[in-house]
Amino acid sequence: MATNIVLSNQEFKVVGTRPIRHDGEDKVTGRAKYGADFQSAGLLHGKVLRSPHAHAIIKSVDTSKAESFPGVKAVLTGKDMPVNFMDSPGRGAQFASDNIMARSKVLYRGHPVAAVAAINQHVAEEAVALIVVVYEVLTPVMDVREAMKDGSPLLHDDQTTREFGEKTDKKSNIADHFRHETGDVEKGFAEADVIVEREFTTAMVHQGYIEPQNGAAMWNRDDSVTVWCSTQGAFSARDSLAPILNLPVSKIKVVPMEIGGGFGGKIPIYLEPLAALLSKKTGQTVKMVMSRADTFEATGPTSGTYIKVKMGATKDGKITAAEGYLAYEAGGYPGALVGAGTMCIFAPYDIENVKVDGFDVVVNKPKTAAYRAPAAPSAAFAGEQVVDEICQKLDIDPIEFRLINASKEGTRRVDGPIMQRVGNIECLEAAKDSEQFKSPAGGPWRGRGIASGFWFNVGLQSSCSIAVNPDGTISLVTGSTDIGGTRASIAMHAAEVLGIPAEDVHPSVADTDSVGYTNLTGGSRTTFATGIAAHDCAQEIKTKMLDRAAAIWDTNVDDLEFSGGVFQHKSDPDLKMTFKELAGQLNGSGGPISGAVSVNPQGVGAAFSTQIADVEVDPETGKVTILNFTIVQDAGKAIHPSYVEGQMQGGVVQGIGWALNEEYFYSDDGRMENSSFLDYRMPTSLDLPLINTIIVEVPNPGHPFGVRGVGEVPIVPPMAAIANAIARATGTRLQNLPMSPGVVLDALWEKDGKPNG
Repeated sequence: MATNIVLSNQEFKVVGTRPIRHDGEDKVTGRAKYGADFQSAGLLHGKVLRSPHAHAIIKSVDTSKAESFPGVKAVLTGKDMPVNFMDSPGRGAQFASDNIMARSKVLYRGHPVAAVAAINQHVAEEAVALIVVVYEVLTPVMDVREAMKDGSPLLHDDQTTREFGEKTDKKSNIADHFRHETGDVEKGFAEADVIVEREFTTAMVHQGYIEPQNGAAMWNRDDSVTVWCSTQGAFSARDSLAPILNLPVSKIKVVPMEIGGGFGGKIPIYLEPLAALLSKKTGQTVKMVMSRADTFEATGPTSGTYIKVKMGATKDGKITAAEGYLAYEAGGYPGALVGAGTMCIFAPYDIENVKVDGFDVVVNKPKTAAYRAPAAPSAAFAGEQVVDEICQKLDIDPIEFRLINASKEGTRRVDGPIMQRVGNIECLEAAKDSEQFKSPAGGPWRGRGIASGFWFNVGLQSSCSIAVNPDGTISLVTGSTDIGGTRASIAMHAAEVLGIPAEDVHPSVADTDSVGYTNLTGGSRTTFATGIAAHDCAQEIKTKMLDRAAAIWDTNVDDLEFSGGVFQHKSDPDLKMTFKELAGQLNGSGGPISGAVSVNPQGVGAAFSTQIADVEVDPETGKVTILNFTIVQDAGKAIHPSYVEGQMQGGVVQGIGWALNEEYFYSDDGRMENSSFLDYRMPTSLDLPLINTIIVEVPNPGHPFGVRGVGEVPIVPPMAAIANAIARATGTRLQNLPMSPGVVLDALWEKDGKPNG
């Protein structure tokens, strides 16, 4: 079931409709070219040798047998990486380079230690097996709490903790400790009638994209490099490559291929620098593609976490204080996205007294990466369960409790920003009015859970160019790679302004030499920011078309108007042309019309979602079945409702997998034991109910059509909603993810297997 609740009187002709996506035919027929499809004359194939150990010193690397193996063209090791960053200010560039290829130490199983380029994949695979690496194996640190202890084995001997923005002399696995605080937390807890304090853990999980990581590169004789890859941001990939290859960005061109899923995991680079350096050695183009096991073991999952939450409320349901402690695993190098978790954990609520501590902690696991609203889902799993437990203790309906405390326009987040117009209350009211919430929830071993979630969304830089074609269509070029239908949504911005059908816009994604700077596709920014670029560029085209019409009719442009795709004189009805008719006259009356725009929009609209999960727990096996699920989300304005619904449902599906099954399962020595889709249990259609969607449209005043980002917030509440439903079904609350059958069964046995009520 899909519902759309519109809270705006603005009318559109293209925006809000459901045209067929422009790239759909290419993708269903197989014509679309993904990274692994790349081919070129004289193409070599690369393969990486990866560490079998989670923590070890590299004593020696012998590549002689691989170098002499027939068909091998080049071998690469850490000593071949272009720059030693030890003397550079800061450690970011060194860490980025070391993660691409280890020099002296490996920090996770799967860490690259050598690479080979050969005439085909089979030769490359045989050659890497001939490389001999001698390791001094060290004790791995596999848990964030263990890593934080004094005396824990250090991943980086010279890493010191940054505390509250200041560098300290303390050597530790804690890279950073920061705090957000507002009000007086102790005073707030003193005013509370009920206080709940709990601890939670979540396991590392993978984004689960189908297409594995890939990269191809050609290093030319003039030291310019062309890279072909599946990336969420061609310009961000270029920016990341430059310091690792020791080249200026002007020497690097990144050509984005189609992308088979990313969810944040295809923002970092992995194979691209290695392909480039192997190409430099061989003078030929080199292509590299990861295996599924390599993708799991050596690319960025989201952080495993340890979270403590304390919250107090009065007996009438007003939250008086909240406190959070969020420790996130960064993997082998600093950079856990814990900051976003601290910003989001209490954002659905207007609380006067709040304190949140965040910790960025290195462990012997792969360097973490973004995963759809990075850090917020784990934070919500903890925070929303404490909210639900307070509701139970006070016997207050969970939606009513949230309405009492809902953040709204004017609410200050703990990290400082004051919320503009947001749809949190409207989402809660829509959830309260939904068919699922109005339906019975009870029954033995059945329960209903409610949870809310927040994502701040981002703007960032985007560019767009438009050219008018003689047949009345337009060519639209952007730098935003398309993951979830953004070709269509961005094209619809331009079509709305120009009064033409969406099908008359021909969108394409350009390389870094062919369009202005554009930040990555992520953060729920693409339809918002690149959409604004398309909107503004179309406005420029409209202005130029009006000027051309005035020249053709030999009249003043101020006497003309444009409405509904028609140019006309305000007082002479005989002077009228459609957009298509005028486009057909351009070449004979002054030449073609085109425009280019770059923007850095600031009017970002934050997003909220409220979700309802009904579950049934099997007391014999511990299996949790999702009976019904409703997601309510404020999209601001759904440019293409079908794709908004798809984003909402997709986020929920990933959240269900994260809640019930998905995890990186490690042995004590740091070996991932489930690095395949067979063993890493992602949900299939057989595991899922029909996911009901309710789109709430509270227009974002910072966008010409009211758009808010929609891709991130759907994954924030599902784990908490399911956990709350399990708690109400069984009478016992699970505080660790995933809530797999064995975990549920253990909890039921501990409770004597008696259903709640």
